[in-house]
Amino acid sequence: MRTPRRFRFRRTTRMLLGGLTAAALVAGLIVTLSASAPTPQAAATYRDPHQPVEARVADLLGRMSLDDKLGQLTQAERASVNPADLTSYRIGSVLSGGGSAPTPNTPTAWADMYDRFQGAALATPLGIPMIYGVDAVHGHNNVVGATIFPHNIGLGATGNPELVERIGRATAAEVRGTGIPWNFAPCLCVARNDRWGRTYESFGEHPDLPSAMTSVISGMQGPSLADPGAVLATAKHYVGDGGTVGGVDQGDTRLSEAELRRIHLPPFRAAIERGVGSIMISFNSWNGTKLHGHRHLVTDVLKTELGFTGFVVSDWNGIDQIDGVPGLSAADVRQAVNAGVDMAMVPTEWRRFIDLLRVEVRAGRVTTARIDDAVRRILTKKFELGLFERPYADRSYAATIGSAGHRALARQAVAESQVLLKNADGILPLDPANNLIFVAGTNADDIGHQSGGWTISWQGGSGAITPGTSVLAGIRAAVDPSSTVTYDPAGHGVDSSYRVAVAVVGEGPYAEGAGDRPGAMGLSGTDLATIDRLRAAGVPVVVVLVSGRPLDIAGQLPDWQALLAAWLPGTEGDGVADVLFGAHQPTGRLPVTWLASASQLPINDGDGQTPLFPYGFGLSYPGQP
Repeated sequence: MRTPRRFRFRRTTRMLLGGLTAAALVAGLIVTLSASAPTPQAAATYRDPHQPVEARVADLLGRMSLDDKLGQLTQAERASVNPADLTSYRIGSVLSGGGSAPTPNTPTAWADMYDRFQGAALATPLGIPMIYGVDAVHGHNNVVGATIFPHNIGLGATGNPELVERIGRATAAEVRGTGIPWNFAPCLCVARNDRWGRTYESFGEHPDLPSAMTSVISGMQGPSLADPGAVLATAKHYVGDGGTVGGVDQGDTRLSEAELRRIHLPPFRAAIERGVGSIMISFNSWNGTKLHGHRHLVTDVLKTELGFTGFVVSDWNGIDQIDGVPGLSAADVRQAVNAGVDMAMVPTEWRRFIDLLRVEVRAGRVTTARIDDAVRRILTKKFELGLFERPYADRSYAATIGSAGHRALARQAVAESQVLLKNADGILPLDPANNLIFVAGTNADDIGHQSGGWTISWQGGSGAITPGTSVLAGIRAAVDPSSTVTYDPAGHGVDSSYRVAVAVVGEGPYAEGAGDRPGAMGLSGTDLATIDRLRAAGVPVVVVLVSGRPLDIAGQLPDWQALLAAWLPGTEGDGVADVLFGAHQPTGRLPVTWLASASQLPINDGDGQTPLFPYGFGLSYPGQP
């Protein structure tokens, strides 16, 4: 979601906002008690949960000043706003950017932080609760100890919308366990160029696959947003972010409107049909015009033609990019709001946004009707979520965070996401008994690498960044005591006595911007040297590729006995081992076309190019239908 020109969070700010002292707890209790005390609005229609939402919204809107309304359109980053600011400026929303977490990074600290902000919002004269948003894009991935599910490209490989809906429900429970009612997910981009650093956030290159996987929205939002375990979902990024020229992040998507509608619009139509509550605008341009200021696509197509009744939120500082000049300007604000953006994600420039928008409204360049429409949309979702009746964290859901049941679900998703691409002489599945196995590779024993970007921090990290099971640990747990598993990351110590070598290689973690690959698309020199070392010992090599996209491996593939695409499996690496040893049959199928050469990119099904593996390809084990 975020721009690569990332605002850096200072350690001191994290400590101030994340640390919870006894004094802060007392202050929070005072705010809570004052917010729940009788007010002149206590008997107002908007306070009555038995009244229809529409009537409650209309009543509240009629009581709001211009400052109240402008605050509802404003979203600030947690490290750039104090709880007192929510009271003073009537701020309606707060978010955590990627990696922006309280200290310590625990579910309790998250819930305490959320409640402090909420208490401050409720202390305003009208007592309108704020709505907190977070990027829980493959589980509640900002929180240490949460269940980290496979990234979307792996879920697309499962071809299982019902499984994905269950993952959405599990993610919602873990997010709610920290108090948060709004998730900036799912990403419904249709990735058309593997050079793009966000390819792994796409369910697949065909619009029908992301459209089917909108089932995750039903899981997140539940039968009703009023369900205490539901979160507001966000379909992103509208629209065409996966089709930029050269796969450049935040670049230009140059297509006719007919092609844009055919390839990139269908998943959003499907999301609206499922009742998605919010939609996030994309950083990219369409034929040179930034989406954040595109009235035709946002108001005419999304809201009017497709009938979207939720609210539209901008991406991180996305409004600032409209006029092409650094720094938030009146022109940026005016064009975005008039285009149909309802809530502005202005992480650090929230004061300036409010001031600029106030001037635009008073000058008549942004109408009161447009402001009221935006506020009405936002308030409707706050009422539907039950935030007026249940504004604070429901800590009963904290027990679901990283629970055994959710990890079992993630393990199943990992197993179903594996795509077997080569299996010479039926070397797979491996025998768990009486076997001598050598394991090597940079990604064999690294939770951070197998989880990828958007895990604990924005770009992800290396090592044991959160609890989980590495692929190596999964292999060791899968074998019988009669077998021996030896591990060396570089492949040192292997010899011909081993019956098989498993090389777990691929990409390191990355997110948007940093993940773009404009040049070579192959394995690193380190990975290639490791595989060569294994081959030189005369041992059959099984390659497990941990990556966020297909890589250029056609030149090396003939030397490998088997190839398993594991994508970015998350914390439950034992799901990879389940397929390697046959506890789970390989059922995954390619959600993207696999390049035969980097020179082919972009390559997609039906474009006339000959791939290494076609869209939908996947092998099974002998005897499996």
